[in-house]
Amino acid sequence: MFEGEASVLTELNRERNLISPQQFADVQEEHDRTGKPLAQVITDFGLLTEEQLLQAVADHLGLEYVNLDDLDIPKEVLRVIPSSSARMYGAIPIRMQGNTVTLAVLDPYNPQLVEELSFVLGKDVQLAVAPSKQIEEALSRHYGEESESLKDVLQDMETQLAKSEVSTLITGQETAALEEMASQAPIVRFVNLILFQAIQDRASDIHFEPFEDDFKIRYRVDGALYEMAPPPRHLALPVISRIKVMSNLNIAERRLPQDGRIQINIAGRQIDLRVSTLPTQYGESVVLRVLDRSVVNLELESLGMPPDVERQVKELIHMPNGIFIVTGPTGSGKTTTLYSCLKRINTVDLKLLTAEDPVEYDIEGIMQVPINEAVGLTFARALRAFLRQDPDIIMVGEMRDLETAQISIQASLTGHLVFTTLHTNDAPGAVTRMIDMGVEPFLITSTLQAVLAQRLVRTICKKCRVAYEPNDAVLAELGLTRDAVGGRPFYYGKGCLECNETGYRGRRGLFELLSVNEAIRELINLRAPAGVIRAKALELGMRTLREDGIRCILDGITTVEEVLKYT
Repeated sequence: MFEGEASVLTELNRERNLISPQQFADVQEEHDRTGKPLAQVITDFGLLTEEQLLQAVADHLGLEYVNLDDLDIPKEVLRVIPSSSARMYGAIPIRMQGNTVTLAVLDPYNPQLVEELSFVLGKDVQLAVAPSKQIEEALSRHYGEESESLKDVLQDMETQLAKSEVSTLITGQETAALEEMASQAPIVRFVNLILFQAIQDRASDIHFEPFEDDFKIRYRVDGALYEMAPPPRHLALPVISRIKVMSNLNIAERRLPQDGRIQINIAGRQIDLRVSTLPTQYGESVVLRVLDRSVVNLELESLGMPPDVERQVKELIHMPNGIFIVTGPTGSGKTTTLYSCLKRINTVDLKLLTAEDPVEYDIEGIMQVPINEAVGLTFARALRAFLRQDPDIIMVGEMRDLETAQISIQASLTGHLVFTTLHTNDAPGAVTRMIDMGVEPFLITSTLQAVLAQRLVRTICKKCRVAYEPNDAVLAELGLTRDAVGGRPFYYGKGCLECNETGYRGRRGLFELLSVNEAIRELINLRAPAGVIRAKALELGMRTLREDGIRCILDGITTVEEVLKYT
């Protein structure tokens, strides 16, 4: 949530009654549901035009309101700000007087913006307010699609940061000097540009990796890693120190792993970055996990479940008690599925509690507890406390051990609905995993309602999708016959600008749902192996991950390679 925006607009509405308290409450609710900026929701609802709202904001903050369509901005004024910074901060310079530059910005609510821009530009900064569409058009008109290239920024860093200077720091371990270097304008601009580009490319993770002779920077987009142009090796220390400064980590501690968080505003969007550092042989490796609420859609319908699975999941999450497990490897979207379920049933008449490691998305109306093993707050301990908090529904980030499993079962038996995740390869495997942990089969049969296994596969880019006819070898690998395919084409992505020449854009889930009915319960009580439970479930109509993958291939959603790789 944009803290600045929320407080400014709440204050402004209290002063001027632009919209009624009830309307403002509706706007707030829509903002919490979708993650859209409040100002956008107000204009989307048609309560005020953007111009009326911005005019009021400008008066309230003592800023100038400008119509960019009426302005002819001189070239020398446009050169005041590098294109990467213009696009990152969503800022257009409109005039320059002496050492003061006036910038029209997408996010006038951000209190730190003046300070940051003054630092990056080395000038005094005044903000102005203009319609967002005009600012976006001006940005693409004057600063093009291509941002200031990494090459330019790297050259700047090279000239300003001599190799000798950095090596003195490495040996000297001087914290103050290191902090000062990490705050130099070229380093700040470089790190900002890396973050900006990663978020533009919809990256989920950004990796900074120092090796003996290289310093690599890689992005993970739709599950695959892509390398960027690497900066010189000696810049690893100042760049990584800059990230540690931004995430309030101890810059002098390079021998122990550290975890932190960065909240950053990029082109008017609030982005959360989880930071993890790891000491390696050649310096610290840093990974940033990008949490961008405007990209994640937490609606059950948007997960891409087959209609029958979606219907069963919707019934399951309205049960009064029992355990619902979502299973799959790391990064298969388990948490997103559980959040979507929680969001679906998050109503005023239910108390929802979650224990997570760490909390990934804040959801209004749900009490979310971050697990902290360092101080002894484990899943089991949090769960015990939950039972004294009168909850209706509990989510446990992961069932890691017997103790957590036993308390989850106890919670379910005392009338609570419990959601949790497990790391197993398929749905039947979750049952045998619980028995391996030491849970008695009769306890599993009396509490477990269903297990949903899932994988994420990349979806074919719609812009460059091409049809082809599969050969017999491909069909054999998928276990299909020509008759089963019925002459339908398969598809792949040729690669285009839209998808960075990968042929893929976005991901969706493959699902396998095991409902625990009487026949399955009998097998669990007999401690039957996963293969036997699986055979029975298939006989009763369960569709495997592979079958769901084939459905996605035939619908032209994903490729054969993706389905074979993940199922």
